[in-house]
Amino acid sequence: MRYWLVMPAAGVGRRFGEHIPKQYADLHGRTVMEWSLAPFLYDSRCLGVVVVLGTNDSFWPTVASRLPDVTGATRASEASVAAALADVTRVAERAAAKRGGPDGEGFSDPGLSLPTVPAVTLPKVVTAHGGSERSHSVRNGLASLSGRARADDWVLVHDAARPCVSRQDVDRLLDRVQSHPVGGLLAAPAADTLKRTGGEKEVVETVDRASLWRALTPQMFRYGRLCEALDRALGQGRSPTDEAQALEWMGERPLVVEGSTTNIKITSADDLVIAVALMAARSGVGQTGEDSENRIGN
Repeated sequence: MRYWLVMPAAGVGRRFGEHIPKQYADLHGRTVMEWSLAPFLYDSRCLGVVVVLGTNDSFWPTVASRLPDVTGATRASEASVAAALADVTRVAERAAAKRGGPDGEGFSDPGLSLPTVPAVTLPKVVTAHGGSERSHSVRNGLASLSGRARADDWVLVHDAARPCVSRQDVDRLLDRVQSHPVGGLLAAPAADTLKRTGGEKEVVETVDRASLWRALTPQMFRYGRLCEALDRALGQGRSPTDEAQALEWMGERPLVVEGSTTNIKITSADDLVIAVALMAARSGVGQTGEDSENRIGN
């Protein structure tokens, strides 16, 4: 299976309390966003990535210059195909002449080889402009895939501020959701005792956590259906807090796939401290090969 990735990164991170947005905070020598992108950049199943940026984002060019030189989908131009076919014809004619006719057998000439078809490479990472809310940014990112993504293509949406997502969790999501009729999301079961409070911050009740989950990302849905769900929600003046909610409002029931609780979202300086510790614990593990979950490049 193949998929596209949309990464909303237009937030200013007011709760983060620093002079730069949280997705650009330093984390083990790279930005948070670079770590969030890492599991997808070398994934051969990923057709392309759309990073949705805020207005006047001055930090992205530096990040973009450090991204590995990888390309996504390829396509051959008509002229390239025609030229290659002409070359194949010439090779076949030369081969037939050497073996005494087109029906000859056992011909082998190391000096002759079939030409390759030149391909036009599509950039793995492109950008789009963000909106006032996360849902607007995601919709803008999806819009930028118009003409490239098909209605039944899978799209993953992953937060730029989730740098600790593992390749194993991404693989589990893809494996479990690809046969689901709606789509799904990574989530973690609620572990703490949950309290509902009133206006004075006094406990009103303790909530049963048995069937409660914390929604994580990536979240995975079909391109056409996700566009439709967001268009309907935004058209009604509603702003879903994640993609799954937009589908839920259409009566759909996305699949929950259990993910690691280490897939934290950076919303405060304390979260960054935790992420630093998690990255340190992972250091030295899986740093080479295609299955490296944190490979970023030189």
